[in-house]
Amino acid sequence: QVRLQESGGGLVQPGGSLRLSCAVSGASISIFTMNWYRQAPGKERELVARVSSDGNTDYADPVKGRFTISRNWPQNRVYLQMDSLKPDDTARYYCHLRRQSNDFWGQGTQVTVSS
Repeated sequence: QVRLQESGGGLVQPGGSLRLSCAVSGASISIFTMNWYRQAPGKERELVARVSSDGNTDYADPVKGRFTISRNWPQNRVYLQMDSLKPDDTARYYCHLRRQSNDFWGQGTQVTVSS
């Protein structure tokens, strides 16, 4: 059974940094595209960043140059380093992978950017 567990969220001031972590079990992150999504209150869930099985990365325009997605194969974890955070980054952040047309999500971790 595939399970994803996010951690690392919290309250941070504008301009600050956070590092989110996603622990994956039941699937190897080395063979799947791993995604980070976020959802703010009243808004649709949106793709923030992804890393493909061959290591290519892609970012949503609002986070380009500020967020970095990475993987740790031995630990089967995916990370999202978030720098220069803005109030608009406030959302619940979710880890996601798709396997054989099935979508797997974690429970999410809350990120709040506020002074």
